[in-house]
Amino acid sequence: MDSISHLAIGLGLAGLSQIDPIVAADTTTATAVLAGTIIGSQAPDFDTIFKLKGNEIYVRNHRGFSHSLPMLIVWSLLITGGLHLLIPTNHWPHVLLWTAIAVVLHVFTDLFNTYGTQAIRPFSERWISWNIIPIFDPFIFTSHLVAVGIWMFGWIEPTVIFPVLYMILAVYYVWRTLTHRLLIRRLPKLDDEYKPGERYTLIPTVVWSQWNLVKKCKDDVFRVGQLHKNRVVSWTETAACDRHPALEASKKETVVQTFQYFTRYGCATVQPTGYGFVVRWVDVRYRHRKQYPFVAVVMMNAQYETLDTYIGWLSEEKLYKRCGLEPV
Repeated sequence: MDSISHLAIGLGLAGLSQIDPIVAADTTTATAVLAGTIIGSQAPDFDTIFKLKGNEIYVRNHRGFSHSLPMLIVWSLLITGGLHLLIPTNHWPHVLLWTAIAVVLHVFTDLFNTYGTQAIRPFSERWISWNIIPIFDPFIFTSHLVAVGIWMFGWIEPTVIFPVLYMILAVYYVWRTLTHRLLIRRLPKLDDEYKPGERYTLIPTVVWSQWNLVKKCKDDVFRVGQLHKNRVVSWTETAACDRHPALEASKKETVVQTFQYFTRYGCATVQPTGYGFVVRWVDVRYRHRKQYPFVAVVMMNAQYETLDTYIGWLSEEKLYKRCGLEPV
């Protein structure tokens, strides 16, 4: 989920905390809880600081250990401890409770999108992404915005509006989850090109009845398209992965190892150049404007010796300029 949505949830949880009699009765505690839910709703994404060390370290670590089981406890205690120094209150267990709820809800909601998290570390480093809710969900954000606005203007008591909000959102998450599972089961029948053994990944968009679609076929081929109105499959592109010695050589580079660590949807192509080859790995889940912007790139000479590497988000235009290629 994006940062602005996490912030909205942090404000929403501050409103929901008014159902706690201790919080509702003490202004200082309520202030500390407000700070705790806002900071807690953002804290797991503080790993964005890894960008300062370069894209490769950032890609490997973002939403990794910072979203793990031990860090749920660490973030909650650190934030509550810091707030206790700044906003002393005799009711710090309540501040800890609501801060922890914000931290846990951040990680939990991140599991529902395509990027995912390593939420079950240290037991496993597997990336968990359920592909049910988009990174930015207009319904979740707008509903929080409306509820917070109603609270600020004093039109409805927070002890009424926020429990109703979160009951509605719980139903929303269940509905989206069941819809996703139903559509995954129906896809082989909806797809006229289906062949036994092919696997589908359904990716949410901001439109409830439209999904992006990736199909893993045989022979290192992906089909990329959309599911319209929850019943019409249309394929827009075929991503065929190359087999080439340059591709195999690229796997020795840490940028490619990091890329493969992060995703199971990698597809590599090899393009000859005047100086040798460019090997481009793309994540086929992230097709945007007819491009695959999340890439790992290895530039090498004719002897498959690496000249330069890159990993991260890069448009086609910038990729061609970086690699000295002509647009194809």
